[in-house]
Amino acid sequence: MTGQYLTPCHCAAGYGRRTMTTRLHSVVFDAADPSALARFWAVATGWPITYEQPDEVVVEPPEDDTGAPTEPGLPLVFGLVDDPKIGKNRVHLDLNSRSGDEQREIVERLLAHGATPADIGQEDVGWVVLADPEGNELCVLYPRDDYVAAGAVAAIVLDTPDPGALAPFWTEAAGWVVVGGDDSYASLARPDGAGPRLELIRVSEPKVVKNRVHLDVAPYAADDQAADVSRLRDLGATPADVGQGEQTWVVLADPHGNEFCVLSPRD
Repeated sequence: MTGQYLTPCHCAAGYGRRTMTTRLHSVVFDAADPSALARFWAVATGWPITYEQPDEVVVEPPEDDTGAPTEPGLPLVFGLVDDPKIGKNRVHLDLNSRSGDEQREIVERLLAHGATPADIGQEDVGWVVLADPEGNELCVLYPRDDYVAAGAVAAIVLDTPDPGALAPFWTEAAGWVVVGGDDSYASLARPDGAGPRLELIRVSEPKVVKNRVHLDVAPYAADDQAADVSRLRDLGATPADVGQGEQTWVVLADPHGNEFCVLSPRD
């Protein structure tokens, strides 16, 4: 598990301060080859690699000449991990499309860059399920009005046995708000509506191994990391040991066991 990425979260601009003091900062992938996996996701999103070291690589939305992002989105961080992938991931990304032709083009482009078709029991659906070169599942969605305000990444999808029960925790941890849902899912979005959704999806399969893809949240620069960790524990998070040792981030698990990191404070 990583969490060293220290570049300020550009997508936090416009959130507006609320009662919570952490906000969703990045999506982190365990990777046997961070550079190769990051290159695939740069192709998948059309985003550049902005930071690269042997053990950590970052892909994030492009910026204009003023340094402002040209589309909303969260950084994707790829950290070196030796553990093999076991079973279907409980966190995956959905890629956006604006037309049926674009959906087909994205699928063809990803297959040409090492993706493979994936069968997770989806049957006849309007989206296409693939796996990236390290086996991480992803979906290429058909055009949907829900994701008009998103960029290349339409949604971050988190499996859970009870979306309604988990949603209040993630509204506090991510700083996002519930914008839709029923018994099978809960959909969270930034307060300004921009960027990807965080979709909590009901599944029956139990969590049995450490998540290979996880979320990082971060306090604001003037806030206190220890206080936020305590707040999140009061909301049902528990300490998690994934072999991280002494680090500047704190590893917790949400009330349904999904690991996430609380980073050090930042702008």
